[in-house]
Amino acid sequence: MTVTLVRIDNRLIHGQIIETWLPFTGAGMVIVANDELAGDILQQEIMSLAIPATTASLFVPVEALASEIDSLPGKPEDLLVLFSTCSDAKRAYEHGFSFEQLNIGNVHYSPGKKQISPSVALSEEDEGCLRMLKRQGVTLDFRCVPNDPVQVRF
Repeated sequence: MTVTLVRIDNRLIHGQIIETWLPFTGAGMVIVANDELAGDILQQEIMSLAIPATTASLFVPVEALASEIDSLPGKPEDLLVLFSTCSDAKRAYEHGFSFEQLNIGNVHYSPGKKQISPSVALSEEDEGCLRMLKRQGVTLDFRCVPNDPVQVRF
């Protein structure tokens, strides 16, 4: 099993994921690590409708991500892992889900956040989470779609 993409995108499953990142990575499974969605079967079913039938999906609580991946039967195909926030990515990392690269694709603006690229606005907490991950050796990749140039050097 290989994690081919770990991405922060507050929209989680949407067109950019399905139309660009999924074909680019060739992932056979999409895992959404989100506490709220992990307990909402209806929202899971709605989001799963956008995922091609040939691609498996799994919705898990953030802190359970590493153990859920470890317990997958057999050898799952490449994985695409989605978080909605920087703090969720940091929490998963702190609970045993290690990754070498983190794609920051969409973090919408809200009051108190600083716009650092057309699609990413960060709060002080977001910046702190990303700095911690960078100190751990995680490469930060700010871009919306695979063929975009990296938008920010963090």
